[in-house]
Amino acid sequence: MTLSALHKKHILVGITGGIAAYKSAELVRLFIKAGAEVRVVMTDAAQQFVTPLTLQALSGNPVSRSLLDEQAELGMGHIELARWADFLIVAPATADFIARMQAGIANDLLTTLILATQAPIALAPSMNEKMWHNRTTQHNIAALSQRLPALHWFGPDAGFQACGDVGEGRMLEPTDLVARSAATFAAGPLSGQRVVITAGPTREAIDPVRYLSNNSTGKMGFALARAAARLGAEVCLIAGPVSLPTPAGVERIDVLSALDMHAAATTALNRCDIFIGTAAVADFRPLSVAEQKIKKATSEAPPPLELIENPDIIAMVAQHPLRPKRVIAFAAETQNLERYARTKLTQKQVDAVVANDVSRTDIGFGAERNEILWVSHQAALGFGPADKSAVADFIFNQIINLDLPHDNS
Repeated sequence: MTLSALHKKHILVGITGGIAAYKSAELVRLFIKAGAEVRVVMTDAAQQFVTPLTLQALSGNPVSRSLLDEQAELGMGHIELARWADFLIVAPATADFIARMQAGIANDLLTTLILATQAPIALAPSMNEKMWHNRTTQHNIAALSQRLPALHWFGPDAGFQACGDVGEGRMLEPTDLVARSAATFAAGPLSGQRVVITAGPTREAIDPVRYLSNNSTGKMGFALARAAARLGAEVCLIAGPVSLPTPAGVERIDVLSALDMHAAATTALNRCDIFIGTAAVADFRPLSVAEQKIKKATSEAPPPLELIENPDIIAMVAQHPLRPKRVIAFAAETQNLERYARTKLTQKQVDAVVANDVSRTDIGFGAERNEILWVSHQAALGFGPADKSAVADFIFNQIINLDLPHDNS
């Protein structure tokens, strides 16, 4: 990503009271190096981690710290500062700051600027992994994303944390934050396009307490949703029963059964440019669902379980009158990946198939990494093993560059 888009841009850097505040000094330096003009706003807590003098020296501008600073109001007052900014990034954005922003509180200079500015806003979350996954934090994130669909979420990253825990919650590195900031000034390659993604398993009820399902966790589909949003797309994620937070800026539709997912996918075709079927949809469902829990038989044989075939969602999408420009299928296989993928490519009438070997525990269901084979009418390309975010980026690179005979775009 070129950083030239930042040249002469007015970047407002907000710093809150998290340990990652020490990285904000490097963030300011990199913005200056890219040719941006930078002003810094610090909360009281942020000043416990890094001094205003450091940020002033790096930015070449006085650091704003108080909403009621008389000198600031004589010069760059909070409304003028809000008007001045072309882009506002809060790094780190703590759980407390996110909660206050979600509530619309304006009790310090930074939260006031959030309400006063019309510039694009980005948050770079930084907190303990348990705080990140806390239901209240996730609720605040989802509510903010729904109310402010243009809000950019940069991260968080996963890894070792200052407290000794390992997991999601680390602030992205300054180089990544600068690159993502630069990207906001240019339209993404998927800007103006709507991407619909199915993810996770389905549950096919047997009785009120039992069901048929599989081991899919939905992680690959959610990684694709994050990547699509990052590339500028409008994203609709149709999710089976999974325990994953909704990616920032993504519309989520929760479903249970294959029939539920089929109905949601059909509705989504009214406005869809790219459809990606990552969901592990059950091929069959019970012919009938018992109204009461089926009791264990004592002397007789267990009741037979009659199954009927579920509708084929990906084939329906590929052959629908409202067919999206690009339809991508996934194939979870245990052997002969390319052969089975090419069969699916032809039979389903899709544009490409992403196959992976689910017999391997290191890249199968639930794994953090994946290894795939991209099979189109033009080529078969392998990628990985790599973390699923990198795999998602690879897949979208192939989708964007896919040459289709029916593509009239």
